[in-house]
Amino acid sequence: MFFKRQDIPVDTMLPGVSRRIMAHESKLMMVEVYFDAGAVVPAHAHPHEQASYVVSGKVRVNVGGKEAVCEAGDSFFSKSGVEHSVAAFERSVVVDVFTPQREDFLKK
Repeated sequence: MFFKRQDIPVDTMLPGVSRRIMAHESKLMMVEVYFDAGAVVPAHAHPHEQASYVVSGKVRVNVGGKEAVCEAGDSFFSKSGVEHSVAAFERSVVVDVFTPQREDFLKK
């Protein structure tokens, strides 16, 4: 199965935060997330495991009460049910991978 970037719409998640749902199937999903400088994804938890890779920019990440500044090339992981948040210092792109896929992201 192929997913062509130019054919995938960008959806607004929150003010200053948008996403493009890339490759996915029932057990796995990859999402590009775009942050404007100063944008925040507030603390939240979900039943999915999440691995994230910072493609560009600089973000502050809090996972389970532990905080780190992550820049291009860094990554982080959140287990199922663990509260986490992200705040962008500058325009940033992060690729999130979820298992299983986020069915809630597919509903419009």
